[in-house]
Amino acid sequence: MSTTTTFFFPETVYVSNKQTQTEVFEEVYLDLVEKELVTEDFFDHLLEREANYPTGLDLSPIDSSLPDIAIPHTESEFVKTTRIVPIKLTHPILFHHMIRPSDTLDASFLFMILNENGAEQAGMLADIMDFINSVDKKELQRFFSYEDPKEIYTFLEKNFN
Repeated sequence: MSTTTTFFFPETVYVSNKQTQTEVFEEVYLDLVEKELVTEDFFDHLLEREANYPTGLDLSPIDSSLPDIAIPHTESEFVKTTRIVPIKLTHPILFHHMIRPSDTLDASFLFMILNENGAEQAGMLADIMDFINSVDKKELQRFFSYEDPKEIYTFLEKNFN
């Protein structure tokens, strides 16, 4: 992982109490488009990509106490920046599994990737998995329970390297 790249910004850390993928994606999209970080077409393409290429990830093989997550993203042409947008879900939301798309899981946390350089997408996915694998599991459990954007941001700034 690159220690010189900052993937997280305090103004794009979210806590959402929405009940569906579409509602969460729309809530975050509206803020991202207002901040001019994504294009007007981002929302539709995010939904379409998630439907065709699900991003849910079961973390139980890493540690059974960890919640399931998802890593939604879309093509770089709909994005104007490169960053990871953490989204804590106060209610778990149904996602289809990245590796077994017919399976579903209840994600409690999203790492939305905004990547204006499509070539770096796989590296950013790997960085997220490296973070999850390298942080102490008790600390990671605590992180996934945070509902304060400042706490989420501070933890990521300190531990995502």
